[in-house]
Amino acid sequence: MRACFGVKTQLLISRVFSHPVSPSAAVRWRAAQTRLFCSPPTGEEKPQPSMLRHLISKIKATGPITVAEYMREVLTNPLTGYYVRNNMLGPDGDFITSPEISQIFGELLGVWIISEWMGAGRPKHLQLVELGPGKGSLASDVLRVFSQLQSQLFNSQEADAKDEPVYRRNIFNGLPVSGMKGWREVMVDIDPEKPGQLRFVVVPSPTLASSTLVQADERRGHVEVCAEGGVFVQQLARRIENDGGAALIADYGHDGTKTDTFRGFKGHQLHDVLSSPGSADLTADVDFSYLRKMAGGGVACLGPVTQRLFLKNMGIDSRMQVLLRNCSDASTRKQLISSYDMLTNPAKMGERFLFFSLLHHSRLAEPKKQVGLKLEKKSPAPLPVAGFTELSFS
Repeated sequence: MRACFGVKTQLLISRVFSHPVSPSAAVRWRAAQTRLFCSPPTGEEKPQPSMLRHLISKIKATGPITVAEYMREVLTNPLTGYYVRNNMLGPDGDFITSPEISQIFGELLGVWIISEWMGAGRPKHLQLVELGPGKGSLASDVLRVFSQLQSQLFNSQEADAKDEPVYRRNIFNGLPVSGMKGWREVMVDIDPEKPGQLRFVVVPSPTLASSTLVQADERRGHVEVCAEGGVFVQQLARRIENDGGAALIADYGHDGTKTDTFRGFKGHQLHDVLSSPGSADLTADVDFSYLRKMAGGGVACLGPVTQRLFLKNMGIDSRMQVLLRNCSDASTRKQLISSYDMLTNPAKMGERFLFFSLLHHSRLAEPKKQVGLKLEKKSPAPLPVAGFTELSFS
């Protein structure tokens, strides 16, 4: 069995498209230029010269680049990428993830994995794959649950020596942003009036991406599509369909309801995405409706459900009671209560983060009726999927 889980996965890099409305093409193209021009606020620090020079040279050589490529360069360029030069996790970084807030988060995910392992019939081989790891806090908490339950649930076996290790939208200023028929891709270009700055532009003609990546039934006026994320989920779904297993995806996102979510963060504050490239983290919400469509009918998709609902279904309240009952230190109790509030409060992380799961169809299949000479034997009903249904303790 293979269980995959991802938290704050920056692999999901977005492409952005705008759907037009109507007047003349020339007016709309000018409107697009006006709307999509992004200038940094007065007093903002000067752009990081090396990354900006690199991007300007690239655009001069090849033309405007996609938002996906812009994000990839700014974040992961091996020399000047933001992730390469900065420690973005934690209180001193640009964002903090749920596993860093409380050990309970990872512990409950460990319980989810064990529940799915049991629901799959307790297979002898279990591969646990974390995609998008941070400091290792999540894996540490999950493995601690495993070790505490090892004697009751797992048979200790040595690894097979011959097995190889596994690593690894739109009207603005009263005018539409685009005036042509069909979807048009938003890209990043150099501002001709300010050569040292970047701006967004709407491509006047279709691109391969705008022609193929937007779903036929799409009704929003602005869409972000993560092609790489769709490919990844397809591969993951086919693996589960063919070999079994389960995947749990957790991130901030929406179920096909939001439009423009591309934003930057610097020092826990919102930051202009085109200003000082390389000095701030860039992110976009996950469109779980897109992931569901990419997964296809070969697997069962559950969710998304809010983090608050998922954690409560997993028994976070019961776990908190145990921890508080066994804790006499006032400061530690205060920290536990604060972390619980951060994880579950709807105004904080409770409804901003969503959980989504891919499962093999057999995991939810109704028991087969026995016929013939074995009528007395009944197949057990499948276990409820923890987190997506309430987990009861007995």
